[in-house]
Amino acid sequence: MPEGDILHAAAARLQVLVGQRVEVETPHPRAAVKRIAERIDGLVLESVEAEGKNLLLRFAGGHVLRSHLRMTGRWRVVPRGAARDGLPWLVLRGEAHEAVLWNGPVLELDRPRRALGPDILAEPPDLDRMLARLRADPAREVGDALLDQQLVAGIGNKWKAEALWETRVSPWLPVGKTDLRAVLAAAHALMKARQPARVYRRRICSRCGTPIRSYPQGEAARIAYWCPTCQKGGREPGS
Repeated sequence: MPEGDILHAAAARLQVLVGQRVEVETPHPRAAVKRIAERIDGLVLESVEAEGKNLLLRFAGGHVLRSHLRMTGRWRVVPRGAARDGLPWLVLRGEAHEAVLWNGPVLELDRPRRALGPDILAEPPDLDRMLARLRADPAREVGDALLDQQLVAGIGNKWKAEALWETRVSPWLPVGKTDLRAVLAAAHALMKARQPARVYRRRICSRCGTPIRSYPQGEAARIAYWCPTCQKGGREPGS
């Protein structure tokens, strides 16, 4: 699933359309039935911002379009009128560029949303608010808690694994026994730098040579990756 850094990069690319009156199309049938184009076609795109794993596009008149990419969605910015194959979900056409959303399963216009936690990629990140939310359930496994977007917005499975590995914290350690500030600071720094993965979907720990373990965690059964030598602590599966 695309994480917060991917959404921030998409928001940066879409800035070329901000301030312009855009033509809007929804070529894909599953997007067309939402009748989004009819409501915002010809309006000025006032801002584009990433909020957690959501991209929020604000239009004149108070309309807010939310895009969530899930596993397959991608935003592309291309020259106006560029050739394409297939049916994108959404096209926003400006004076010289157009933003094209491919495989974007979640598009909602003016829908109320659950409140998100502070954004991990904010400058600076509000670590104190994040810590207060995370510490409300000290028995929860930290690897599960970091993916709760109502506590901290923007961290996905990859950067959760990388931040915990960086700080030598087991994903199975309870929140109440974790140096959360160090983990959150690592997540912010790693996501900004977009470094190559060192534990996520890897076979061997690059720090100590131990085979990496993986196992589903939490109600959503997201796969946790960790080094059992470098990241000891908590009740690991099979223990």
